[in-house]
Amino acid sequence: MPKMIFVNLPVADLAKSRAFYEALGATNEPKFTDETGAAMMLSDVIGIMLLTHDKFRQFNAKAISDARTSCEVINCFSVDSRSEVDAVVEKAGGAGGRADAATTQDYGFMYSRSVEDPDGHIWEVMWMDPVAAENGPPAVEA
Repeated sequence: MPKMIFVNLPVADLAKSRAFYEALGATNEPKFTDETGAAMMLSDVIGIMLLTHDKFRQFNAKAISDARTSCEVINCFSVDSRSEVDAVVEKAGGAGGRADAATTQDYGFMYSRSVEDPDGHIWEVMWMDPVAAENGPPAVEA
């Protein structure tokens, strides 16, 4: 079985968060979804577990931070083109998120924009030129 990554996020409104992550391109895995949490799959090996605050507290006794006022992590995933970056961010922004929550990055070989989910968690959506992904970024003159 391939290694999988699950990002576990506390959410205030599970239905609103599910709609946002569906707009990001994630699909719900009903086998691991109930009224306290939803498994949203970005790919076969990357999942986002949306957990109500009560459910999230079952895994961690620490206080849940408010992602609107403090940054705990920046999540990022790639897409196949620059235009797909724009489309995903705009769609997610229209589904309860805040588009361009951080500065747009455009280095020519790499392009990214961000969107903040309804609870303040930041997601970068990025595209990288396949040659740069294979060989590293082009040399920059000093």
